[in-house]
Amino acid sequence: MELDALLGRGSKLRKDPDAIRRLSELYRATAADLAIARRGMPGDPLVASLERRVVAARQRLAGFDRARPRIIHFLTTGYWQRVRERPRILLVAFLFLMVPWMLASIWATHEPAKAAGLVPGGAQSVTSRDRADFGLSADEKAETSAAIFTNNIRVTFLAFALGIAAGVGALALLGYQGVVLGATFGLAIHVGNGEPLFEFVFPHGILELSCIIVAGAAGMRMGWAIVAPGYRTRAEAMRAEAAGAIEMIAGTALVLVGCGIVEGSLSTSGIGLIPAIAVGVFLGGGFWSLVFFRGRPDVVDDHVVDRAEIAPVLRRSEPSASLLA
Repeated sequence: MELDALLGRGSKLRKDPDAIRRLSELYRATAADLAIARRGMPGDPLVASLERRVVAARQRLAGFDRARPRIIHFLTTGYWQRVRERPRILLVAFLFLMVPWMLASIWATHEPAKAAGLVPGGAQSVTSRDRADFGLSADEKAETSAAIFTNNIRVTFLAFALGIAAGVGALALLGYQGVVLGATFGLAIHVGNGEPLFEFVFPHGILELSCIIVAGAAGMRMGWAIVAPGYRTRAEAMRAEAAGAIEMIAGTALVLVGCGIVEGSLSTSGIGLIPAIAVGVFLGGGFWSLVFFRGRPDVVDDHVVDRAEIAPVLRRSEPSASLLA
């Protein structure tokens, strides 16, 4: 058996990345076989045999995993895979933010008096500006950046928390944010200050909105696990989706720190509309390029591996107390 042969290589296996990758593939396949065998033929000698192999493979891979810098893997691969894991939920979050934004923007240009009541005081000051240069000193820019990314992270965690309520809370928050932003843009365009507003928003805006969408999707995947757990129990679905959702939030919070720095310094400097658009497209496009390319799921034997879906199977394949005795 190929799995036995790889396990028999001992410490030599560490020096062969291809063999480690193959061991990981065989481990997951064997763990899935074990889960099926436990259900279909409990007590059969095959179950004990598979258990021994899964335990040995898991322990060997755990040893490699501890030696690997997890934070680097998370930043370069793991986070982007988590964002891409639930594309339908991501699309729903996008639509619930952008559709209200577009409708509110059109409404505000036609009914500015009514729309003004939806725009917060801080946003009203932005709509009345005829230039994007806020005239901030270096210290003021640093203070503004810290306040901005702190607030953005707060909104991100709020979207995640509200999403646990069957996803409805996150959808409501995304819709509300879309209406407020749309009204703000509509009013600015109505009074002729659309260009300076776009110049202010573009450097950080695409990336910031992307983070809000991802945060909403993270909360929604938790809520959807309760509504539609699939073949898993609701407890299993919640545990599996919680791991992915928390990683999405953690990575997004890091991205928002950089986003806040850009907003507090570059966006308020009046760099010009064309450079502002270029910066925004570069940052936002870079984010989604990483989601698309670095977020590609693992593939084992021509089958896509969903880490959240397979987690309950892996847990069921962990060694029992009798095996460890």
